[in-house]
Amino acid sequence: MADLTPCPCGSGLRRLRCCALDFAGLSPQEATNALVPMLAQAEAALNAGDIAAAENNARHMLELAPGREDALLFLYRTSRQQERMQAAEVLIRRVVALNPNNFYATNELTLLLLGKGALAEAEVHARNAIRIAPQNAQAHNLMGLVLTEANRPLIGEYHYRRVLELAEGEEPITLANLAWNLKNQGRIDEARALYQRSMALKPGVPQTVLGFAKMEEADRKFGAALALLDEAETLLPDNPSVQLTRATVLSRLKRTEEALAILHEPEDGQRRLGPAEMSEKGRLLDQMGRYDEAFACFEAGKARAVEMGARTYLAEAAADQAARLKSFFTGRRLQTLPRAETRLGMPQPVFIVGFPRSGTTLIEQTLTVHPRIAAGDELPYINDITQIMPRLLASPLNYPEALAELWMGDQRDGLNELRDYYLNRAAKSGVFREGADVFTDKMPLNEMHLGLIALLFPASPVIHVIRHPLDVLLSVYSNHLTHGFFCAAQMESIARHYNLVADLIDHYRRNVDLRYLPVRYEDMVVDQEANVRKILDFIGVEFDPRCLSFETNTRYARTASYAQVTEKLYDRSRYRYRPYLKHLAPALETLKPVIERLGYTIDTPE
Repeated sequence: MADLTPCPCGSGLRRLRCCALDFAGLSPQEATNALVPMLAQAEAALNAGDIAAAENNARHMLELAPGREDALLFLYRTSRQQERMQAAEVLIRRVVALNPNNFYATNELTLLLLGKGALAEAEVHARNAIRIAPQNAQAHNLMGLVLTEANRPLIGEYHYRRVLELAEGEEPITLANLAWNLKNQGRIDEARALYQRSMALKPGVPQTVLGFAKMEEADRKFGAALALLDEAETLLPDNPSVQLTRATVLSRLKRTEEALAILHEPEDGQRRLGPAEMSEKGRLLDQMGRYDEAFACFEAGKARAVEMGARTYLAEAAADQAARLKSFFTGRRLQTLPRAETRLGMPQPVFIVGFPRSGTTLIEQTLTVHPRIAAGDELPYINDITQIMPRLLASPLNYPEALAELWMGDQRDGLNELRDYYLNRAAKSGVFREGADVFTDKMPLNEMHLGLIALLFPASPVIHVIRHPLDVLLSVYSNHLTHGFFCAAQMESIARHYNLVADLIDHYRRNVDLRYLPVRYEDMVVDQEANVRKILDFIGVEFDPRCLSFETNTRYARTASYAQVTEKLYDRSRYRYRPYLKHLAPALETLKPVIERLGYTIDTPE
């Protein structure tokens, strides 16, 4: 009996002709050319405004010839038009799978992945777009977009400048994209000049005006930001992104009531605010002490993000990686593995590790005021090494098992090669600063790879920032992060991943020789100078009193904490969880063991 089950992706096709399709049974494209008039009928129906008839024609064609790229692309377009994003993604993925050299499909898939935050996969397809069309400006624009969002802005800048070369002129939108890229590098003055040029060449582009406003907000030019937002409001009336940015500016000006008034939804129950807007509204309510309302906003923001396609926790993948890391990095094995030598004449990394929202940005901003310490920010190179290691070590195994190749005579220098990959990438990214002996790397959850770090950089300091797990849980829940196998999607998965990482760190500390210094966020707040002195001494640089005024650091911190670290040190985020304790109840049992192990207690609100 034929399977008539409709595919759950929402394409309207049967499963056997959609997500359960067997590519091996497809006919060659030329064998189904007789069906082309059906697609013409679909186009005619679409042009006449009858989208239902149009889709029915396309689906009927795909029932007969499920491998037709043209019909799949047509149904992809109508699915996007009706915001059936899951179906759209499935359809465009199928086109790319059928024809990896289809530039349009590759471009569209990359943009979809970029929009949902799947940066690693988006980069794979962006790179393929350049392979398909190396002289195509759009291909380089895609790569610039992806690498800028993936926190590799210097390489992204190269691709944006290639767009300008290929376009043979000043393309306003590319100038605005390049401006945003430079802003993410902290090159604010250059970015401002580019925004001004872009707006002079093509006034009234909403995204350019909004991006400019966001840059001015990040640079603490609040008056300029509000003026640009007034212009953006005329171009995009009632736009949530414009309103969110205005609310952010007003919040930083301590005009909390005004900010909150902007982020409202109509009484008819219609949803107007997206996940980011709901979370910002929750943070504003938190500042006002309206904790139950704040948590309801955080909860709604998470739910809306998942409804809109945000990925949820990859629990099996996370558990598998942690188990394999524990199994490989044992004391006995590490006694027999070599260590990379220190590469002289080049700045060395200082690793600032800690679960997202634990205070790593505070530590980095504090340290990088020092003239001998350059800011690396979130460098992806350790994670990159875990991906490319099998190829570089000529191993049939994946990371971490591929490190077993180091016992082979022809790979005995393999760690030095991996070390050089990291340092060369850091040099190319513009991290090194004149006069600086060391640079920071605060990539979230680098602590998953402390065993690898110890092999590559045995002399490098590792500063582990620890904060009350319930404060971390609440802060992650009130933001939208993708680090950590997408654990931030739900409260329970945040707690599960926190436990997994904490257990892995304990394993490393028992089995791996590390230059390891734990620093408690709460201690830093209570006695800043003593802790700054301790950290600088551990790194091996002299104390500099300017480090006590980290808020004077003019660099732009490219994290969710960028606004907090422009203020003097405050203690209102210490034990922030207490008013929310009843809401955090679902995660308490999971976190209790690690809370006790770290020496914290669970205090009820006063």
